[in-house]
Amino acid sequence: MEHVSAAATTDAHGIVTGWSEGARRLTGRTAEEAVGVAARELLAEDPPDRAVAELAGTVVLRHRDSTPVTVTLRAQPVLGADGTPNGYVITEQPGEGEPTLAGQAFQQASVSMSVFDTRQHYLRLNDTACRVMGVPEEALIGRPFPETVEDAEYSRGFHNNLRQVAETGRPVHYESFAGAPALNREHAWTTEMWPVRDDSGVVTGVALAALDSTEQHRARQRLALLNEASAAIGTTLDVVRTAEELVELLVPGYADFASVDLLEWVLGADEPQTALDGEVVLRRVAHGSGTEGTPEAAVHLGETDAYPGYSPPARALREGRAVLGQAGEPDFIRWVAERNARAPEGRPQRKGVHSMLAVPLRARGTTLGVAVAVRIAHPDDYGADDAVLAEELASRAAVCVDNARRFARERTTALALQHSLLPRGLPGQAAVEVAHRYLPSGSLAGLGGDWFDVIPLSGSRVALVVGDVVGHGIPSSATMGRLCTAVRTLADVDLPPDELLTHLDDLVIHLAADDRDAEAAELGATCLYSVYDPVSRRLTLASAGHPPPALVLPDGTTSLVPLTAGPPLGLGGLPFEATVVELPEGAVVALYTDGLVEDRDRDIDHATDELCRALTARTDTLDALCDTVLKAVLPEEPGDDVALLLARTRSLGADRVATWDVVPDPVHVAATRQAATEQLTAWGLDEAAFVTELVVSELVTNAIRYGEPPIQLRLIRDRTLICEVSDGSSTSPHLRRAHAFDEGGRGLLLVAQLTQRWGSRQTGSGKTIWAEQSLTPEF
Repeated sequence: MEHVSAAATTDAHGIVTGWSEGARRLTGRTAEEAVGVAARELLAEDPPDRAVAELAGTVVLRHRDSTPVTVTLRAQPVLGADGTPNGYVITEQPGEGEPTLAGQAFQQASVSMSVFDTRQHYLRLNDTACRVMGVPEEALIGRPFPETVEDAEYSRGFHNNLRQVAETGRPVHYESFAGAPALNREHAWTTEMWPVRDDSGVVTGVALAALDSTEQHRARQRLALLNEASAAIGTTLDVVRTAEELVELLVPGYADFASVDLLEWVLGADEPQTALDGEVVLRRVAHGSGTEGTPEAAVHLGETDAYPGYSPPARALREGRAVLGQAGEPDFIRWVAERNARAPEGRPQRKGVHSMLAVPLRARGTTLGVAVAVRIAHPDDYGADDAVLAEELASRAAVCVDNARRFARERTTALALQHSLLPRGLPGQAAVEVAHRYLPSGSLAGLGGDWFDVIPLSGSRVALVVGDVVGHGIPSSATMGRLCTAVRTLADVDLPPDELLTHLDDLVIHLAADDRDAEAAELGATCLYSVYDPVSRRLTLASAGHPPPALVLPDGTTSLVPLTAGPPLGLGGLPFEATVVELPEGAVVALYTDGLVEDRDRDIDHATDELCRALTARTDTLDALCDTVLKAVLPEEPGDDVALLLARTRSLGADRVATWDVVPDPVHVAATRQAATEQLTAWGLDEAAFVTELVVSELVTNAIRYGEPPIQLRLIRDRTLICEVSDGSSTSPHLRRAHAFDEGGRGLLLVAQLTQRWGSRQTGSGKTIWAEQSLTPEF
């Protein structure tokens, strides 16, 4: 007989009140023949007691032609207002004796499938659903869903979706991550819920199919972890912080405990270690645990540890691949026991460790260290997919660690180069009292090319220089060194500030034209060169695109020195203009690089005002004033290098300087020499009289013979005794060695041998020849 679907309804007394077309086809009885008849009269034999009690089971119906029909029926009570059954809905279900193909497909489906009524009571489950739930179908039929699940949060979400489908009649796609009574660990589930409708379109139930998508969920988790790693690892160019970021990424989702150990050379300046056989010594730089206090760590941060050759970390380093360790393996048991034995006193041992994964950190063909992940509370052992993921994460982290290592090494090199080029101990001179500070940038761009210098000049004058090579790293430091050397060389020629910057500009242009110095062309530079004369108390300045210095007068008045800033070095074609300022004794001049006042987050005018205010602070020394200025003006993390040079002016009064106008006639040389000798006696420098007489005679005679009026002699009593002779000719003398029969040519050679140093400088009206004698320090 063809098997059909059938349904009927009865009242509370068992009288048939409804009869479907399927029931007619199943029994041969029409609705008119069945309605009003007691349900028991339609049975060929009494139903089993269990079927009556459970309202479900196999019964034998009497066909209209008196033949028996065996079917599986299920009754669902229809409750009244008082909660008691007013009747029953009886539906035919595929029975064991006569299963349908659709019923077999439902029952044998590999996905968990269930059917609920509109009140979320179980009506039907297939075999997979029963295995997941861990109970037979009979134990769930008729029970509401929330009563069958222990996880309250999961039950609430799942139940809400079932109710939503029943109320709205719209299907729902639901993803969840929860356990099941028959499963030992949590699984991911992808569930499709849809309404079941009768012939009239009314929702009479809800069906669902739940697919165990744990593997797909883990694959998505691994992909998400890789995506997170690209943003979370390598946020700084710091080796230790990069290792910490890897640990933070692994714990607690991927590992209950994780650590990163690096080879010693990675943290220093040594060459890469190539021999990794046998015992390997590593330094712990980061570790983390899902348990507060990191109780699993047998090594403190910063300490070294020797890893035996059989251990997973040593094997990972040696083999260059991820190494798995599982509970039960001899080497794993030995390794865990050894670590427990070395755990600090009072710290819990690694109990329950069942899986470990060690993966090498390799970048650009170089092994840097090893990352170790341990699972304790996590139920799953590490597998092949986990090893692939760990190698990918370690590869990304290793590149970041190597970048940080390279940055640290380059920064150290650039800093060492810069320190070697900057003045360590400023030379002694009487013109100014100086103090300085240099703060290297902590930005990722690296060190800049800021520099400063204090250069003693002839006539007790001093040059104050500050410059900035735009750019960062070793190239800018190297360019800075070239410019610093060039400035010292040009200063030794005693050029005025504007002329010196012109020659320096030409030098940068030549460097830019040289292919080997392409970096100089790209970087550019600024410079401020100034000369202070303590005799005239004049400060002469010229700027090549550099910020003007700040000036603090003894009465506390502050301002920026008004000067015309020329173009940055390397542009060429535009002139540099010199500015002359007369200063009182005790004035403070502040030269600085733009990193002190310029920043994209600060207004330069506001920062300059802060600088001027800070310079008026009352401090005991210029060094203390340097610290006060930096603290007041700079942000917590400056984005650029900063150089600051403070100079407090001194003056050489009339008691230290003597000047004579010389008549351009050789007969007056003796009188001039005598006047100089008398001045030395007045100064208490009789011991220098003999040499001074010779120097004065030679220089004055040369000026009369080869120079032009006016001629002037000046003696300056400073840390040295300085003799200067000026004339109106711009022709400079040259030192030469006289031949045996020459009557002249030995004068300047004699001066050079008798004095500490000598030279000449051009002036606005001619030239000055000078010579210095060393004196016993008196002040």
